[in-house]
Amino acid sequence: MQKHHTLAGLFAGLAAASIWGGMYVVSKIVLEVIPPFALLTIRLVMGALTLGIVIYFHKNKTAITKELFWKSLLVGFVGYGISLGFQLSGTNLSTASNGSLVTSATPAFVLLFAPFLLGERATPRRMIALLISTLGVLAVIDPRNAEHSPSLFWGNISLLAAALTWALYSVLVRKFSNSADLLTSGMIMLLGGLPSSIAFGVWEINTKGVGEITIGIIGGLLFLGIISTAFAMILWNYAFAELPASVASLTFFAQPVVGTLLGWFFLTEKITPLFLAGGLLIGFGILIAARE
Repeated sequence: MQKHHTLAGLFAGLAAASIWGGMYVVSKIVLEVIPPFALLTIRLVMGALTLGIVIYFHKNKTAITKELFWKSLLVGFVGYGISLGFQLSGTNLSTASNGSLVTSATPAFVLLFAPFLLGERATPRRMIALLISTLGVLAVIDPRNAEHSPSLFWGNISLLAAALTWALYSVLVRKFSNSADLLTSGMIMLLGGLPSSIAFGVWEINTKGVGEITIGIIGGLLFLGIISTAFAMILWNYAFAELPASVASLTFFAQPVVGTLLGWFFLTEKITPLFLAGGLLIGFGILIAARE
């Protein structure tokens, strides 16, 4: 890997994960008013429109073949139709802290798919990096704080399915990244999630309805649709285009760190020595993988 591509990919992945660090808290608030799949539909439409506007004003437009169109649509269905659906349902049925904890399994799942779909072998160095970073995540999140109530079971299962399918999506992005423009394929991927989200979203609205839309909810929708869907998705896809999947996936571990920091800043939650040690371990693990 060329050094400047490595650094750019690492920063892109870390930036995307950092944005998602605040997503669970925002999602939890918005989900009190808008049902999960209805919210997902709004996110995907706003994200696709945002990328469409960027593409329209972009000077170097890239044509996409019919084959790449359908591949991008399928990858988007996995990532945005299935994975984000599981994530929002899980967050709605479980807790924000559980969401951050369970979905942090994503990098481990990437190691399951990468050898078969990309031919990337799990080298000892990358396995050590994953182990160190995982220990760091456990220190940051502290599983003792997670809620284990039986009533949250199906929410946690949904979050686990979200982590598994997001890992598959990320590996597929890596597989097709060399043959497609990131902006154009990214917009098509977002559209790929719409068929299922619209179908379930219409059913939710008819059965559950929608709560009061306040200025705060609108602000949350703008953050979820533009920042954490369109912008973060392009950053994440770029990271997987530039880095081996097993390396890029480690940047996902920035998510719980940022989530905890936001909790400290906005909610006056405490920062413990365990959190600081965990943050250092995560950074150390990413450095080990990146220097291979």
